[in-house]
Amino acid sequence: MLLRTDPFRDLDRLTAQVFGGERSSSPMAIDAYRLGDEFVIEVDLPGVDRDSIDLTVEKNVLAISAKRDRAGADASERLITERAHGTFRRQLFLGDALDTEAVRADYDAGVLTVTVPVKAKAQPRRIDIAGLGAADTSAPELESSATES
Repeated sequence: MLLRTDPFRDLDRLTAQVFGGERSSSPMAIDAYRLGDEFVIEVDLPGVDRDSIDLTVEKNVLAISAKRDRAGADASERLITERAHGTFRRQLFLGDALDTEAVRADYDAGVLTVTVPVKAKAQPRRIDIAGLGAADTSAPELESSATES
């Protein structure tokens, strides 16, 4: 139901670890799972102001954009800089079975939670089976129509 859009994210992460420098991939870590009739996406956005988050859906693409400003004065002498700053973007392709018209979002304690319901026609349903089965003991009796000559 959800497709990852950045196949090189792990390679970028490895390159940044080996050669140092800033990571080129988005620092937006996500968890995605199905919970009953809903699909839930949780996005870690620590230190991001709720008003700087932009969430849009166009066709089956969920786009998330957020901005985290650097704390402190720009002219300050930085001793360690490990936290990512700037504007971060992430796109997720949603499957056709999801109802993109009913997307809900909540932001609490640095976690953006996006909930997308599964369309009613895509939800599993029980199918009744017709016909004679082993449980039906009232099978019709066969009549013998032997003719005497």
